Amino acid sequence: MYPSRERPELGVFVRDQLDALCRIEPPVDAELFAFAPGGALSYLRAIRRLRRHLKTHEYDVVHAHYGLTGWVAKLAGAAPLIVTYHGTDLRHEKVGPWSKRLAARIDQAAVVSDDLGELLDGVKLRRPAAVMPCGVNLGRVHPMLRQEAREHLALDPEGSYVLFPADPSRPEKRHDRATVLLKEFSDVELLTLGGVDPNDVSAYMCAADAVLVPSEYEGFGLATLEALACGVPVIATPTGIAPEALDGVAGAYCLPFDLGTWRETLAAILDDPDPHVSGSARAAEYSSDAMALRALAVYESIAEERR
Repeated sequence: MYPSRERPELGVFVRDQLDALCRIEPPVDAELFAFAPGGALSYLRAIRRLRRHLKTHEYDVVHAHYGLTGWVAKLAGAAPLIVTYHGTDLRHEKVGPWSKRLAARIDQAAVVSDDLGELLDGVKLRRPAAVMPCGVNLGRVHPMLRQEAREHLALDPEGSYVLFPADPSRPEKRHDRATVLLKEFSDVELLTLGGVDPNDVSAYMCAADAVLVPSEYEGFGLATLEALACGVPVIATPTGIAPEALDGVAGAYCLPFDLGTWRETLAAILDDPDPHVSGSARAAEYSSDAMALRALAVYESIAEERR
């Protein structure tokens, strides 16, 4: 879960957390160990590489992202070990059971939302699960003038656009729901973030009249916070961080997916000549900088126990 030249969007939130940790004063002295995703051979090679590295390097804390990556760290001998679970690693039919076995064998299991933490109920953890999302990078995701955003993306300045802020190939994000909903609006074009460079996310958000997050489930729900950070109306299903993040924000809606209800809600947004949400303050509560401080508190607690 880390960006590469081929996939700049992959795990960009993990990089955001690492960068935020290094901005803290005094900064966290952090080193990165990343490896390309792949099959079993990729993980085995990573275990060997990390084991060699740990023979000559010592750390106060090792923090892995994603369950199988956590197994790489565990089998390489990393300790004390924190593993953040992001969603699929706990929900996947095959990976999920292995992720839960790991959670009982590490110093600290962490999840990106309370909602996801419920999947660890019944697992005998050494410490209560910590909620450690990566947060939204407000330096990269920020408001833009709609005209400016549409010019950047070569979109019709007078058109109507709705954004599905995910890769349509990910079934849990439910692009099918967004597609069915947009059939009710023949003059509205549906945009997606499939394969989009993270540096263009603000432009896509701000070019849209509304953002749709009709997910079956979310580990965290970063797109919802990105919409708030950009001041764009958002409709999201009540999963991940959405119920908490959207509560009380005028123009932002957290609703179970029902075609009729979502159609009426979207129609009201599209009828507004200048739809806007004052969501920046709420997004700031979940910024990558704020969440880095939360992570640091967990690091210090784990390190202190071992002194």
